Amino acid sequence: MTDLVRIGSETAKGGFANEKEIAKKFEHWKKDKEAQKWLKIMGYELKKIKKVKAEVLHGHKTDVQIKVTITLKKFISVQNLSIKKTNSDADYNQIDKRLVKNYIDMWEIPENIVTLLKIFCGEISPNNLLKENKITKQKYNSLRDKRRFFMDEFENKHKKALIDFFKKNKILVLTDIIKGRDKFSASWMLVTRYNQDEDETTWILADINKALNIFGDGEVEISPKGSLSIGRVTLQRKGGDGGRPTGNMLQFKIRPCDLFRY
Repeated sequence: MTDLVRIGSETAKGGFANEKEIAKKFEHWKKDKEAQKWLKIMGYELKKIKKVKAEVLHGHKTDVQIKVTITLKKFISVQNLSIKKTNSDADYNQIDKRLVKNYIDMWEIPENIVTLLKIFCGEISPNNLLKENKITKQKYNSLRDKRRFFMDEFENKHKKALIDFFKKNKILVLTDIIKGRDKFSASWMLVTRYNQDEDETTWILADINKALNIFGDGEVEISPKGSLSIGRVTLQRKGGDGGRPTGNMLQFKIRPCDLFRY
């Protein structure tokens, strides 16, 4: 598996920093060397391609996708690419964010887990839990952030319940947040890393199932910072947004450059 993924990795001079530029490269595939390599990695013979059209899709998932339509001599093929851009190995990239309620039906989340996730996000505030005598004053005062619980601040039985749920549903969760569903599900992940000092872009194009294997590699466990690690995916509270309810979303993040290490 590793060798197959590495075939799709290379460094090119110059930058193509955003999805519009990547889409343009696909449409200029006859002269663009990177686009030609991407099409070959996808399994196309260049001599059989008549036309390539690429469009940027927004709003279907929180990450950016490009829909590439390849017209061949005998049929039309469509590929959806999930685009990740980064400037360093340490950069995180958001891949999905929603309010807890929007995940309930997707993953059949039981009521007790829904409640814990809402407490983790701050949708159910510790202050309200204190008023309802569901936590003690001592517990409230011990919280690092009075707006929410970190995962490591839950009771052991609640930590176990959260970990057990995401262990049981790990494949479903990662498939939904990395690949997506239905006609907008991604077939490929393209990661670009720009080095400004050298004015060059390193890229890797991986089959989405290979990407799933890589980002899903590892245990489901509470991270040192009190979030949840699902393999190489981090589940945390979104935060920010000036105190608006959208700050209480669940947020899933990856380090796209992890693909380069395999």
